[in-house]
Amino acid sequence: MSDEAVPGKVVQILGRSGVGDVTTVRCKVLEGSDEGKVLTRNVMGPVKKGDVLMIRETEMDSGGRM
Repeated sequence: MSDEAVPGKVVQILGRSGVGDVTTVRCKVLEGSDEGKVLTRNVMGPVKKGDVLMIRETEMDSGGRM
């Protein structure tokens, strides 16, 4: 696992969730070993389609399955 963040471009806004200013988005990883992968992430603060986010964790969660 890398400690560095990689850029990801917001490709879809899925909606707001819970309390506060949290938005669920789909973003496409632009660099690194996971380049091209589309991830779903929660974002705090204002965000719109086309924004570039710095993503610290790009690995998919296995959901506890091995």
